[in-house]
Amino acid sequence: MSEEFYRIKRLPPYVFAEVNRLKAKFRAEGMDIIDFGMGNPDMDTPKHIVDKLIETVQKPRTHRYSASKGIPGLRKAQAGYYARRFGVELDPNTEVIATLGSKEGLANLAMAITAPGDVMLVPNPSYPIHPYGFMIAGGTLRHIQTLYDGKFDPEEYMRHLERAIVHSVPKPVAVVVSFPSNPTVQTCDLDFYTELVKFAKKHSVWILSDLAYSEIYFDNNPPPSVLQVPGAKDVAVEFTSLSKTYAMPGWRMGFAVGNKRLIDALTRIKSYLDYGAFTPIQVAAAAALNGPQDCVEEIRTIYRKRRDVLVESFGRAGWDIPSPPATMFAWAPLPEKYMDIGSMAFSKILLKEAEVAVSPGVGFGEYGEGYVRFGLVENEHRTRQAARNIRKVIENADDLIAKYKDAPDD
Repeated sequence: MSEEFYRIKRLPPYVFAEVNRLKAKFRAEGMDIIDFGMGNPDMDTPKHIVDKLIETVQKPRTHRYSASKGIPGLRKAQAGYYARRFGVELDPNTEVIATLGSKEGLANLAMAITAPGDVMLVPNPSYPIHPYGFMIAGGTLRHIQTLYDGKFDPEEYMRHLERAIVHSVPKPVAVVVSFPSNPTVQTCDLDFYTELVKFAKKHSVWILSDLAYSEIYFDNNPPPSVLQVPGAKDVAVEFTSLSKTYAMPGWRMGFAVGNKRLIDALTRIKSYLDYGAFTPIQVAAAAALNGPQDCVEEIRTIYRKRRDVLVESFGRAGWDIPSPPATMFAWAPLPEKYMDIGSMAFSKILLKEAEVAVSPGVGFGEYGEGYVRFGLVENEHRTRQAARNIRKVIENADDLIAKYKDAPDD
């Protein structure tokens, strides 16, 4: 009997597990960890959404199995959102499917379209499900660098895509994009999506777009959808989520929309795997999409304030962090003196010496090295406290690097 299962063996060690282990250890020892590590929204779900859940759950008939594709009213609500927000018309019966969060949707679509050895073009740095959903499904990854001097450069990215097509055998099946990006907080415009759709049609590859942060933006330019490009539905499917938009992370409600063939494939896979989200959750999700949207601006404002406090207070502490234009994260280059030790070692020093937890950039791919990710999940008071703690780490860099150079992890 094999000692290690095939798909588990293909997965690399989970970098964040080490940071999580140390967080648990230090908390058990009484340390007050200010935790920016996980992007777990901490706001209350808006009251009218919770009220709809409570109202619906009191109806016994809603306790039965639901529909894996999503109840019709919910699919219509998502189609309505796309029409209002992006001017994109969707058929709720053939171009929309509800998922258990965008992560589940991406993973199951990977299972639906990936044959052993299929090549997938995935971003790097990247949210882990983007590459590893395909690896679990038996695919082969070709990583496409998404940061150039710390920023997304559409022209450079497209050149990398073209080279990947030329040098990949067999020819790639799909390209994954995610804007606004977790973890890099980078955004793109409709011109980029237009070029991407041209590329996909030229080379007969699918576009899988993750738009989970469509409503968490901080300027006057709401992020576009790839489906706004004429003809994009011929080659593209897009994933969205209610987790951040309505502070509903634990509800696990998301969507895939777009190309009918891909939606049908995902529908077929899901029909074998689940009966959909609990019906009262789906009803409440429809209420979120159809109801008053001032709550979305309130949530966005909270993230904007937290972003501003983090950038300002950390800057005064000696660590300049670029102000993110979107998402609930900040993507920060390591302080100059710590650049040579890498993001994992720096994250451990920050945890031990400042009682501040972050996500090491290398956990998002090799091109994430040299950065750490902050989740905007601590209030403004705690963020300022973190900045005061971090000041000592910045000021005492030489001594701390020497102290931890040969020290054991614990």
